[in-house]
Amino acid sequence: MKYILFVLVSLVLSNVLYAQNLKISSNQRYLTDENGKPFFWLGDTAWELFHKLNINDSDYYLRTRAAQGFSVIQATLLAEDDGLKKPNANGDVPFIDLDPNKPNEPYFRHVDEVIRKANKLNLVMAILPTWGDKVISDRLGNGPIIFNKTNAYFYGRFLGKRYKNDNVVWILGGDRNPIEESIEIWRAMAKGLTEGDGGRHLITYHPAGEQSSSDFFHNEPWLDFNIYQTGHAKKHMEVYHFAKKDYDKTPTKPFLDAEPCYEDIPVAFWNYMNFDTEFKVHKTILNNDNSLKDTAHFKLGFFGDYDVRLAAYRNILAGACGFTYGHNAVWQMFEKNSSFVIPCITDWKESLQRPGAVQLQHLIKLFKTIPFNELKPDNYILAENSAIDSLHIVASSTMKHSLIYLPKGGTITLKAHQFKKLRWYNPRNGEFTKWQAYSKFQSTSLTSPTKGDKNDWVLILKDKDKLK
Repeated sequence: MKYILFVLVSLVLSNVLYAQNLKISSNQRYLTDENGKPFFWLGDTAWELFHKLNINDSDYYLRTRAAQGFSVIQATLLAEDDGLKKPNANGDVPFIDLDPNKPNEPYFRHVDEVIRKANKLNLVMAILPTWGDKVISDRLGNGPIIFNKTNAYFYGRFLGKRYKNDNVVWILGGDRNPIEESIEIWRAMAKGLTEGDGGRHLITYHPAGEQSSSDFFHNEPWLDFNIYQTGHAKKHMEVYHFAKKDYDKTPTKPFLDAEPCYEDIPVAFWNYMNFDTEFKVHKTILNNDNSLKDTAHFKLGFFGDYDVRLAAYRNILAGACGFTYGHNAVWQMFEKNSSFVIPCITDWKESLQRPGAVQLQHLIKLFKTIPFNELKPDNYILAENSAIDSLHIVASSTMKHSLIYLPKGGTITLKAHQFKKLRWYNPRNGEFTKWQAYSKFQSTSLTSPTKGDKNDWVLILKDKDKLK
């Protein structure tokens, strides 16, 4: 009996130990932990985690991402890939008779275990209570639509109470923009979550592509921070425009890109797929194991590690409080010989070590040397002729530093400044050049160590004295 009591007490203490409950900073620009320490959101998109993976595979996935420096995992309780009817890896569905008033306990026990494994690895779980196709919206999906104001409130309260002591963030929505009828449903779910957990956890909303939660809910009292989805429509998406729009919003709220272009996803994939058919593409472009064979079918190509870096550095230097990575096979936890939502070149395990994910460790390394929470967008430092090959350069400054991201390297012209030092940072391999003395106080031009396609660099200016 004493041993059983010891185990129970240990579990409770363990749960409290890892529950950090993210907060909003005093200046409303970034996130903090419970002790007020700045929290850098480096998320991974794992929408199908609870639905597709058993507990051993979940453990492998979470340990891999924790070792790579990720701090947040985004996952969906009621998944996109027929998550209401198709059982999880244990053979369980989330509800009895598709009724949100009847949660299926075995399904949520599995969710419990995954969340607590993540928290013990110091990973925050950013959880969508449902994918957006289960709520009426501007776009159909697998569904079915099951939520109304009454059961959305019940379901939100159920989740809030169940995960009150866990380290989670709630993300309403799910790749859908609300319409008038659904706004009240999302409000009811938010109310249930808040009443269930006593308001301990932050809440936001995940919209459809090229939209922000601020477009629909910015002034809602339950929306703690904004997320936007810059999406998968084209190369060189102008993520800095999304950032500026949310940066300039009042009241001030933190924001981040929670779904940028995914590594290894086809550009504008929907133009080359038929979602009304079983396989969505002709089987001749697939291998026998359902992986993608004919990549040329997607005529605009695929996003790669360079596109990931472009989105990450441009977002952060434009004022975002973090960044979320995604990979086409990982978000849907695709395994060979299984179904997919969008065709995948590799399976999810192979994809965990793709270059884009690995190179984000260099983003973390950079912000261990310069406090990201003190950055403010500062393109004022750039001379008017500083654009290189029409690729947008983003600059940001603290009281002592300025950072300038050059997508293709090259020569950049600055306005009159006075700094004591400068060096370059390579986002591809995480290497710094040596500090150079720099004390010019006039408009000046500086050239990166290399230049050309995919030769992006960060210029770091240090020890700023004054600015004209």
